[in-house]
Amino acid sequence: MHSERKKILVVDDEPGVRDSLTLLLKGNYDVITAEDGEEAIGQVAELQPDVVILDLILPKVDGIEALKSIRKSNPSIPIVILSATNTVKSAVQALKCGAVDYISKPFDVEELKQVIESALSSSPDNGSQTNRAESLPRKPVLPEYSGDFGPMIGKAPSMKELFSKIKHIAKCDTTVLISGESGTGKELVARLIHSESERSGAPFIPINCSAIPETLIESELFGHEKGAFTTAVGRRVGHFELADGGTLFLDEIGELSLQVQVKLLRFLQEQEFYRVGSTVPRRVDVRVVAATNRNLEEAIKEGRFREDLYYRLNVIGLKLPPLRDRFEDIPYLAEFFVEKFSSSYKGRKLQFSQEAMNRLVEYNWPGNVRELENVVESLMALSTKDLIEESDLPEKIVSNNHISDLASETVSGRIRFEEAERRFETEIILKALRKTNYVQTRAAELLGISRRILKYKMDKLNISDKPPQHQKAE
Repeated sequence: MHSERKKILVVDDEPGVRDSLTLLLKGNYDVITAEDGEEAIGQVAELQPDVVILDLILPKVDGIEALKSIRKSNPSIPIVILSATNTVKSAVQALKCGAVDYISKPFDVEELKQVIESALSSSPDNGSQTNRAESLPRKPVLPEYSGDFGPMIGKAPSMKELFSKIKHIAKCDTTVLISGESGTGKELVARLIHSESERSGAPFIPINCSAIPETLIESELFGHEKGAFTTAVGRRVGHFELADGGTLFLDEIGELSLQVQVKLLRFLQEQEFYRVGSTVPRRVDVRVVAATNRNLEEAIKEGRFREDLYYRLNVIGLKLPPLRDRFEDIPYLAEFFVEKFSSSYKGRKLQFSQEAMNRLVEYNWPGNVRELENVVESLMALSTKDLIEESDLPEKIVSNNHISDLASETVSGRIRFEEAERRFETEIILKALRKTNYVQTRAAELLGISRRILKYKMDKLNISDKPPQHQKAE
């Protein structure tokens, strides 16, 4: 049983602190101690502790440098910072460098235990650290490839215009609102704005507003004080403080509640905020870049988004084109993704036949560049051939060709426009009916029309209101 106890490395130059922590923790953990950063780095390499409790002010090698060294050699070991009240700014810097949490001196015993338990639960738990790290499924680290502008590919006129705007916007230290469909590369653009700006040496902190429960988003953004709510066992630094000096990227900004929108608006107006549970305003130097795939102007009309916040965010607006509107980039993107994933699949270099590439170009790409990337990686992983033919492509892409063929027939004069329209409406209504098991109300909702209009079109196009098998039975 003893071998299963977790190992805690306590690093502090004060013997009293090391002794106190050893006394508090030895009942549940095996405690190792180090009195300076140099010794701590050696202890980590030799003994592979499960958690490191690290003071910031240390002799020989200071806490920040020790943290960086440990993170570089043992990235899976969680590190908790011990911070005196006058070193909170350094604690924030430590969090930016990879520490999982920090506690202030003099520390509360229950808070300390809670932080350690949380750190342990955030790391894999099956045996020694070496074994745990080896047991984790790891996605291969992909090399970074240069595109036409940073990692972005774009030869279409709309993309060249976008790249020019990014270069200009990066130099203007004001808020930016990026809009575009899912998968168009909004975070990539935000990172490019940051990397091209004078803030490039400071942190870029992204947060997806739609991925965090409404009850937690305020705490994630602004931080909280100990006791601010039931589970607030310690002080927490929010994303605004983590991004101090750099850029905070708020993805899916349209998902924020009206209550949080008010607090974000206050920050943009005053450049200050309050941690949850605090009455002390805090000031940070942060550039906010926001993104959305929603129509915020419609959300304003519906009362779901504040108009004043919209104008504060939309000082500079960038709209990203969907992939279907820059189809000339598809061959270059496909080639780029083949190159990107090649090292992960033993150097494979896929090529596309002209027919296959035509289908890729003709496809509507509702998931945009992200969907194309997934298709290419899927082909890299699953295809047994290095030359991809039309038949090797996913069914959704191959079956999409009917509409393109219809357009070709119409433009070439082989069929009249009215006939093409009739065929298109017939196909799309039948697809909606099949998808909803011929429940007309649901099919109408799917098509965005009323049931009455759907029924009118079905009668006009002689489409049965029953599935084919029922027709045969009759």
